Amino acid sequence: MVSVREYKFRALRRISQISIMILFMAGNIVGLHILRGNLSTSKVMDTLPLADPYAVLQIFAAVRIVSAETLFGASVVLLFFGLVAGRAFCSWVCPMNMVTDLANLLRKKTGLDLSGKSPALSRKARYWIFAVSLAVSFATGIAAFEWISPISMLHRGIIFGMGLGWTIAAAVFLFDLVWIRNGFCGHVCPLGGFYALTTGLSLIRIKHSKEKCTSCMKCIEVCPERQVLPMVGKASGAVTSGECTNCGRCVEVCNYDAMKFGTRFNLVVAKEQRPTC
Repeated sequence: MVSVREYKFRALRRISQISIMILFMAGNIVGLHILRGNLSTSKVMDTLPLADPYAVLQIFAAVRIVSAETLFGASVVLLFFGLVAGRAFCSWVCPMNMVTDLANLLRKKTGLDLSGKSPALSRKARYWIFAVSLAVSFATGIAAFEWISPISMLHRGIIFGMGLGWTIAAAVFLFDLVWIRNGFCGHVCPLGGFYALTTGLSLIRIKHSKEKCTSCMKCIEVCPERQVLPMVGKASGAVTSGECTNCGRCVEVCNYDAMKFGTRFNLVVAKEQRPTC
């Protein structure tokens, strides 16, 4: 029997993601002024600017100049995720997360996996893509990843009509379904890599209690970034890696309250285990 607890944070994440999309649609199509623009640049109540700091980095690399308003908006977003919410953008805001979560659900249900016929892909690939995107932006004068970003295409497509966005979203879906579990978000996406690099000091953290842990490893099984949980069954501690998306899946599946949301303060820090694949 499925419990409400097991899907509590997943439901809250969907409400968050869909609500943000609805607000963008209302702002851009209907003219409601709560949230207007897109995930790259937007305004709250036509007053507070927000901007994707990774997109702003690409723009600066491309044209060597960024407006003061855009820079301020990027700083607001970076400070919020960097100091408070961690890499929550990937699991609580990004619309592509809904696509990849669906792919991984079907992957689990069907057992479909062609990864044995494909070359392995390191989780470090996202950091290389991040660096290359900035280099290409600098060399070409074009915001390289932003120009081809599946996230931006999906977001714009939902609001204004999909077009090519359906093709890109389907490609990401199939990539996660048949090749690599959590392949796009966990291995490829440079935006996720950017937030992983910049949110290591964030306030909100997952904490683990060894005393309550039964070593069932359900949390490891469901975690999209399982390398951030080396302490499970071994020691009490906090997940300090910026690669954790604060999705809450480990909290949901733990029937013994060994995994909980908390803060950095008064938490034992567990030694991070860097991913090897």
